[in-house]
Amino acid sequence: MPNSKRLFTLSAILITFATLFSFDSYAQSPAADTMPKLLTQREQMKVREGWLRKRLGTLLPGMMKRHGIDMWIVVNEEFNSDPVTPHITPPIPIVGRRDVFIFIDRGETHERIAMVRYDEERLKNHYRMVMPARDKFGEELKKIVDERKPKTIALNIGGSRGQQSGLSYDSYRFLAESLGAENEKKFVSAADLLVEFFDTRLPEELEHYRNAVAATEIIARRAFSNEVITPGKTTVGDVRWWMMEEVNKLGLTIWFQPDLRIQRRRAATETTGPFLSTAAEAEVIRRGDLLHLDFGLDYMGLSTDWQKHAYVLNEGERDAPAGLKAALRNTNKLQGIIFSIARTGMTGTEVYERSMAECKRQSIECMIYSHPIGTHGHGLGPSIDFRGNIGGGGNKIILGSYMSIELNTTTPVAEWGGQKVTMMAEDDAVMTENGYEFIRPRQTEIYIVR
Repeated sequence: MPNSKRLFTLSAILITFATLFSFDSYAQSPAADTMPKLLTQREQMKVREGWLRKRLGTLLPGMMKRHGIDMWIVVNEEFNSDPVTPHITPPIPIVGRRDVFIFIDRGETHERIAMVRYDEERLKNHYRMVMPARDKFGEELKKIVDERKPKTIALNIGGSRGQQSGLSYDSYRFLAESLGAENEKKFVSAADLLVEFFDTRLPEELEHYRNAVAATEIIARRAFSNEVITPGKTTVGDVRWWMMEEVNKLGLTIWFQPDLRIQRRRAATETTGPFLSTAAEAEVIRRGDLLHLDFGLDYMGLSTDWQKHAYVLNEGERDAPAGLKAALRNTNKLQGIIFSIARTGMTGTEVYERSMAECKRQSIECMIYSHPIGTHGHGLGPSIDFRGNIGGGGNKIILGSYMSIELNTTTPVAEWGGQKVTMMAEDDAVMTENGYEFIRPRQTEIYIVR
């Protein structure tokens, strides 16, 4: 046997072994049962200011050097905030007509200046404050830039994602007119800097992110239970609004509305593009339905993303049909394949191609569309996705970064007359030195609604 073929065979054996036997070692957290203690707003401020101090003071200077950026300017407009602003300031409203945050690489030192209209004491913990009169804003900004003579001035423009393109046309004109033609020639895109900035996680964030994901799991489990669902009576909208109210009670927010999908025996589920369509809010949940939930919330400046399945028992049933359980096992196999392959330094594209090759070898019909997560629900960084790298650049996986492992498999179900069922899963994971680990245990059993 040629060496290349022998190595491929050995690799396939190892992947299969990892998928079947060792995969659940990644799921180290206990099962969700009680809501974790979430910090009060005041407690969150203290913790998040510590994170911000480390990000701006320790991480950002090195990032700017790596990307060849001498100066980075972020402009925030009232009622038209730059998506970057909440992540370079303490978690407080920034409501000036036009506020400017300036980051300067001065060789051995790093300087941060906030040009704002209002004297906010928490900004002073992170910036030198400059508060010119309204009609002197442009003049003061030009003075700061000219004194420091940067070779490059990075702006939030030119990216493929919203987080990278927050500078408005009017604010661009303000900068160009205030700084003059010679400085305008120095303008460059901050897009690549922002990929690294947003995809880099602090180790101390993980404890709080686990609590965010645990809260997501608990609300999802309750939503897909008889606490919320009465078959033949409860609508999709009832479940959706119950979840949003529960998030609101916790003092948290959602970054997208919860989506529900329904698959039924002898009924085709509509599709939107390559995915199953979401169900209408007026749709009544029936016995025999296979339910799917897509749900995420925000806590401590971090977002979660979570997809799970539930089965509504028919009269006389005590469990989900064996064919549906087998379909979920196929999705678990797909998760295991990705986890056995993905490692720090690999590109998302490489992980995708190798995973799909292994699925083909195991005859698993699947789709993979995993994305970075953390600061934003759909974050910047590498994606493991059939559509290519859509994470805004930066296609190498960073140690400690978070990935939403989003995917599905499609399997014929004997009890449904061979009808194909799609089992979708999405679980948040962290990249460790040994590969991805789920933040919470993955779903290996279908939730049951009686």
